[in-house]
Amino acid sequence: MMEQVFQRLRPIIRWAVRRPGTVLALALTLSVLGVALAMRLRIDTDFSKLIPKSYPSVQALERLREMVGGESTVDVAIVSPSFEANRRFAEDLIPKALALKGEGYDEPYLGRVEYRRETEFLRKNALYFATDEELDRLEQFLQEKIEEARLKANPFFFELEEEEEAEEDTTVEALQVVYEELIGKEYPISDDSTTLVVRFYPTNSQTNIGYIADLYRDLQRLVDEMQPHRYHPEMQVILAGRLLRQLVEVRAITDDVFSSFGAGVTAVLLLVVLYFTYKSYRARAGRRFDRRVLLAELGRMPVMAVLIGVPLLMSLSWSFGLAYVAFKTLNLMTSTLGLVLFGLGIDYGIHFYARYAEERAEGRDVAEAAEITFLSTGQAITIGALTTAVSLYVLMIADFRGFSEFGFIAGSGILFALVAMLVVMPALLSLAERFRLLNLEAGHAAPVHQVGRGRFPAARGVVLASVAAVVLALLFLPRVSFEWDFGKLEPRYEDYEARQDYVERVYQTHGRRNPAYIVVDDPAEVPAVVAALKERAAKDTLSPTILDVESLQDRFPMTPEAQQAKLARIERIRELLNDPFLRADTSVWMQRLREAAQTRRPISIDEVPDFLKARFTSKTGEIGNFVLIYPSVRLADGRNSMAFAEDVGRVEVNGKVYYAGSTSLVAADMLRLMLKEAPWMVLLTFVAVTLLMWLNFRTPRWTMLALLPLVVGVLWMLLVMELLGMKLNFYNMVVLPAVLGIGNDAGAHLVHRYRERGPGSILQVLRSTGEHVTIASLTTMMGFAGLLLSFHPGLRSIGELAVVGIGTTLLAALVFLPALIQWLEDREKRPAPEPEAAPTTSLSK
Repeated sequence: MMEQVFQRLRPIIRWAVRRPGTVLALALTLSVLGVALAMRLRIDTDFSKLIPKSYPSVQALERLREMVGGESTVDVAIVSPSFEANRRFAEDLIPKALALKGEGYDEPYLGRVEYRRETEFLRKNALYFATDEELDRLEQFLQEKIEEARLKANPFFFELEEEEEAEEDTTVEALQVVYEELIGKEYPISDDSTTLVVRFYPTNSQTNIGYIADLYRDLQRLVDEMQPHRYHPEMQVILAGRLLRQLVEVRAITDDVFSSFGAGVTAVLLLVVLYFTYKSYRARAGRRFDRRVLLAELGRMPVMAVLIGVPLLMSLSWSFGLAYVAFKTLNLMTSTLGLVLFGLGIDYGIHFYARYAEERAEGRDVAEAAEITFLSTGQAITIGALTTAVSLYVLMIADFRGFSEFGFIAGSGILFALVAMLVVMPALLSLAERFRLLNLEAGHAAPVHQVGRGRFPAARGVVLASVAAVVLALLFLPRVSFEWDFGKLEPRYEDYEARQDYVERVYQTHGRRNPAYIVVDDPAEVPAVVAALKERAAKDTLSPTILDVESLQDRFPMTPEAQQAKLARIERIRELLNDPFLRADTSVWMQRLREAAQTRRPISIDEVPDFLKARFTSKTGEIGNFVLIYPSVRLADGRNSMAFAEDVGRVEVNGKVYYAGSTSLVAADMLRLMLKEAPWMVLLTFVAVTLLMWLNFRTPRWTMLALLPLVVGVLWMLLVMELLGMKLNFYNMVVLPAVLGIGNDAGAHLVHRYRERGPGSILQVLRSTGEHVTIASLTTMMGFAGLLLSFHPGLRSIGELAVVGIGTTLLAALVFLPALIQWLEDREKRPAPEPEAAPTTSLSK
């Protein structure tokens, strides 16, 4: 069937050779359009974009961003020996920063600021803003103190052990931590008062990299215009904040991808140019050494780079132009595809050029050599490309966009590379030979690529050793593990961390980090949601993930009934503090408690300090619509993240369902989705490859021979992973389906050529096609190997797994497959044993 298709396509190759200028003009026009579109592509590191928008966690996160703005902050650290100078600069900066608005934006960059606390008001009314749990602990503590004082007043009392005193110290310490967190310092300063941090909250999404870049650029410009040295000669103003990390990460990854691309492309082109030079030399000089021909071919090396590089770069421009039309952005997986597609696409050029050079070496003219190559090797190239493309297109059915977008762009890139190498490259070859930039005319009389027939050595031993390695791989298979710790897959950004060190002099989280938010429609719904979450946390004693649940209503009573209840509790605490047995305690802690218990009337919402209610206020001014849930586990571990999402992601109260929103919950859904779909993607990819091999070879025998190197190579890959301590992870999982599509090419090409040559030709096939597939696989490996230079551990792991996977499938194709074919040939040639006479026994007599 494929042969008939290519016979119908013969006019295309003839047109490409005869009208190369027209072909190149058309290809160049499409390339210019592709580059124009590709230049608009941006890398988006937001994990929430990798799963469907229909997921509740994504919708909850989007709603949270609409109501609150960015989750991350913009921190400005002001450092000098003078606190007064720092304070003056901060108070001059704040109104200007809040008014800062970039060109083309509808609202200012920054929505609110966290700076000064009304500590005097809070010290006098601290208990009014304490939660019921905190008041419970305080009452119990005071009652125990009274009982202890009463016992000590008894002349017959003596202490037997110190355990109760230790418990008391722990309780006091915990209550003091709550007090300090609630009251805090009047200004956000370091312990030595030399660093003051102003914390701004942005109005836009943290995923809009252009917005972040504009914000920090304009904010830095504002700081420079204010001339900090005028406030103090030693003053430094450092822009930091979690929002800056988003910008640093995207820029670093972008630079990383381009540098890896440059290194990978250079290495691949160098290898291919050297190989092409070798093929050109052999075409002209045969097996003899000819110094003149060698020097001429070395001089033509730049032409070789153009012949292979131009069609491939054209196909890349078409691929990324299409990517912009389809997606507008690249994610962390697809950002590496330029390098991957260069390494993959160049394979087809290698096969085409190598066969074309062989045909020219046999004395055929340009048109005839191109046509024969198109009709013969072109079929094998197309089968391999279609197999790889289809195996990648299978990924498009995945909900996980790391798979689906990777599959669409990579699959399309493979087809574009195929078209470029089968049409654009012949046109370039025709032009190069026409203008004598390339000379492949045979300068010898005998064919140069003839290899004598012979046996593949030690075939039986190689097969048995290969099978033993497969058995060992199957035994090790359960030990192949997954890297759950996202922290190990993230790079360190030293400049960002140096800036953040200034912020951490002031802000310390005490474990209360990365909260999830539940947004409700009516503040009256909040208490029921909080109660449901606290009840869930209390019941989960085996694997608790909830550290604390917080709402404005917890700290500030919103209804008259809640206000009176809070005042009554404060009155009971005042009575305990005035107990005769505690009246003599004049410690600092007791004095603070007496001051904190002065509230005797309800406090209105307008009196509540802004910094206390800011966390619970939407961009439109709605107050009290949020519930904050703090995790008790480290969410960088994917298992903890999924467990936390299981506990808080969905809450049902009185028949109404609420969904929590945060980037960590989206990451948990993303990880869960990827782990669910990955085995199916691998299975479906293998099924697609098998069907294509069946359509190509049409017999079980040849289909199995073409597939065996892939199966054996993948199992060897898993064995090597275990031996080297490599793990599967969120990033490199996308490589597994790709390895199936890519790794099958070598076996398919070798079997295809072996069928043409017939039995006894395995050494000839290895000498010609084996050479081609080796160079093709090496270029693919080198393309992925560019990622080994990446500073990003996750991206680097993609290159590591791809190199191992493609390497082991190539090894299986070059060693195991020829040995198996030779062993099967030997068995078929072995004469049938003579039938033995039936032994005579006493029973037969």
